[in-house]
Amino acid sequence: MRLLDRTQLTALLSADIFHRIGRVADELHVEAYVVGGYVRDLFLERPSKDIDVVVVGSGIEVARRLAKELGRSAHLSVFRNFGTAQVKWHGQEVEFVGARRESYSHDSRKPIVEDGTLEDDQRRRDFTINALAVSLNADTYGTLIDPFDGLWDMQDRLIATPLDPDITFSDDPLRMMRCVRFATQLNFEVEAETLSALSRNRERIAIISQERITEELQKIMASDAPARGFELLFQTGLLELIFPELNALQGVETRLGRAHKDNFWHTLEVLTGVVRRTRGMERDTLYLRWAALLHDIGKPASKRFDPQAGWTFHNHNSIGERMVPEIFRRMKLPMDERMRYVQKLVALHMRPIAIADDEVTDSAVRRLLFEAGDDIDDLMLLCEADITSRNQVRRRRFLDNFQLVRRKLVDLEERDHVRLFQPPVDGTEIMQRYHLPPCQTVGELKTAVKEAILDGEIPNERTAALTFLDEKAKAMGIDAATTQPASSTVVSEA
Repeated sequence: MRLLDRTQLTALLSADIFHRIGRVADELHVEAYVVGGYVRDLFLERPSKDIDVVVVGSGIEVARRLAKELGRSAHLSVFRNFGTAQVKWHGQEVEFVGARRESYSHDSRKPIVEDGTLEDDQRRRDFTINALAVSLNADTYGTLIDPFDGLWDMQDRLIATPLDPDITFSDDPLRMMRCVRFATQLNFEVEAETLSALSRNRERIAIISQERITEELQKIMASDAPARGFELLFQTGLLELIFPELNALQGVETRLGRAHKDNFWHTLEVLTGVVRRTRGMERDTLYLRWAALLHDIGKPASKRFDPQAGWTFHNHNSIGERMVPEIFRRMKLPMDERMRYVQKLVALHMRPIAIADDEVTDSAVRRLLFEAGDDIDDLMLLCEADITSRNQVRRRRFLDNFQLVRRKLVDLEERDHVRLFQPPVDGTEIMQRYHLPPCQTVGELKTAVKEAILDGEIPNERTAALTFLDEKAKAMGIDAATTQPASSTVVSEA
């Protein structure tokens, strides 16, 4: 961060909107300050779109007067129930609120609000780094007000609360999630007493809606180092309450001198690997990160110990596949193609590893491409991140084999067009060709063609498929010349 004096802050707040707010405040004889995240990000040299203004008086009145001065190009929204107003002007959004003090009841995060001073307003804020204020009035324009040493905490890269952290977190438990989120996004440490208070107050998270918790989780997942956030959630005991399935991955069990790896920390390594491999991509990779986080979620349920084989996690991918919709539903995550994408990657994440651990055959790669479809590149990326072995020889062998798999994928896609696989002969044509009604036999013939193409017995071409189909039908005692026309009886196709 950089230290800024009044002159520098004045220069940074040179946008016309800030001077207009200051003039309106002076005309109404009230104090106005830009506060919170916008000020914090000035010092941290981070882009910030959210402009919050605190008025020692009526924030709504200042917003009304500002919108009138700005004219038709400004749009005013007043939220009287919350005592706030918003002005949108030339792509800028400014939120106005009157300075206030708050008190809370134990069973709600909704405060009792009263008018207050600027320091009352700063005192009610979640963290010292978000309690900074800069004056917009003409006589004091650019003056920093920092009663809780938020500037020093920024220099020390610390997240701390303005008041006793037990009071801060008990009053509004969502602040615990915000604490973890800010520490993750900014790569800050949580101050020792604040960290202890997270653990002491973790049960209070029960009064927060799932939607608000998930909103913070999504911001953690979208950060540059999401694993850091989950590490803090685990360390403070919050993870067990908000994400028990992920928390259950932690731990190592030993029997007969044989131990398995800690799947929680392995999962965070995989998540970090996916973030590193997708850095700089223009497309959104948020749900690829969710796939990394959930790829081994079925391991606790599948864990078994065999005296000969040691620890096994057979079918953990299938169990995880079934768990994904349950987790998304409970967490209020989207139950649409994004969920199905994560489910698919969880289900298939062992396939490339199994291929790379054996002979890389065209048939195996072709089937993988058929099942993964357009998500094959993301699946391969996830699987490469999943190789976290400390055995460098084994790790190198897998990664080299993955490169071979990737080359075969490109070759087979160009040659066989498997990614967008459409069988060259469909069920309707099979029924017409052999005078069959809808029945199990039609399904068997259709499947036989598909399997022959995926196994490389025949090319993905119509002529070859028809020749194969005639031979298969003849072997089943079906002949186009002698089979009776389809009857009116309809049997469901298998």
